[in-house]
Amino acid sequence: MDFRLPEDIALLKQHVRQFVEKEVEPVAMEIEEKDEIPARILEMAKEMGLFGLSIPEEYGGLGIGMIGKCAVYEELGRTHNGFTTVIGAHTGIGTVGIVEIGSERQKRKYLPRMAAGELIGAFALTEPSAGSNATNLKTTAVKKGDKYLLNGSKHYITNAPIADVFTVMAVTDPSKGPKGITSFLVEKDFPGFHVGKWEKKMGLRGSHSAEIFFEDCEVPEENVLGEEGKGYVNALKILANGRAGLAARNLGSSEKLLEMSIKFASERVQFGKPILEQQIIQHYLAEMALDIESLRWLTYRVAWMVDQGMNVIKEAAMVKLLGSEVYNRVADKAVQIHGGIGYIADYPIERFYRDARITKIYEGTSEIQKNIIAAQLKREYL
Repeated sequence: MDFRLPEDIALLKQHVRQFVEKEVEPVAMEIEEKDEIPARILEMAKEMGLFGLSIPEEYGGLGIGMIGKCAVYEELGRTHNGFTTVIGAHTGIGTVGIVEIGSERQKRKYLPRMAAGELIGAFALTEPSAGSNATNLKTTAVKKGDKYLLNGSKHYITNAPIADVFTVMAVTDPSKGPKGITSFLVEKDFPGFHVGKWEKKMGLRGSHSAEIFFEDCEVPEENVLGEEGKGYVNALKILANGRAGLAARNLGSSEKLLEMSIKFASERVQFGKPILEQQIIQHYLAEMALDIESLRWLTYRVAWMVDQGMNVIKEAAMVKLLGSEVYNRVADKAVQIHGGIGYIADYPIERFYRDARITKIYEGTSEIQKNIIAAQLKREYL
């Protein structure tokens, strides 16, 4: 088995590392304080092609596959998670539905501009009554002539304040349960659509989430994504596809925390010697490193499976679960190693600690991932 990255992906990974260290990290504290990502940073990311990670070359994207995307996400995870989330939500669940399910007309219409970052994507599934129970949707879509009228609302929608194209799940036939859900591509300027207020969150500053509302929102029938009644299946595919990418971002954040912890422990002197020489600190670092390496191999294993077109329902849930658990464990140990400094907002450890917590919740909670894994095990062994 050859675990080396292809040369072109390795070079891209290095280029992204340089961008992160030279351009993004110096403004990380500014992002925290202003809750806003500098426009020039986003423009540089667009020029690098980072908004086209999931999009095939024929539509203007990088066309690098899941292993390539994970290599890039790993580097992006090393810096401000709010910045990373803007790109990740767009290139992940905001884009892959069109790439994997969209008609040729939809792909030609949206993907080139999404690859260039001219259009930003978002994914709208969650509702006040439909979180982990994603089939309990209240947003409806009724066909009227050559259009559908959508009514309802979604909340906690990442990128909503800046998004141009939303992948939206709505009920077209309430009598059919999950088989009565359809996915739509909704543009921000469609009549009857509007975005609500930004949510004030614990972390992910600079990445904004908001409610969105549909009031007889007019969606042309050509904007049905896939087949009518396949929306729930589409949502599961879109979410599963992105889980290796989420794990890669968590991997990068965990790596950065380990590096900062080793550096701090080698410089911090207590009782006449660096705390790195204390066995408890060595054990913390060893546990962090073990977690990180476990996550690395599962992440790239799942990425390889995706690129091979294999079924990854169970493995995608595993890597999403492991990624969030590892990130949170590593962040907690990093705060403990840094002591009081790790709790102070002037230092990045505190930021990573806050940002880690959402990874157990968004795009499928840790508990839901366990349910998925258990369900797949039953199918395999019974």
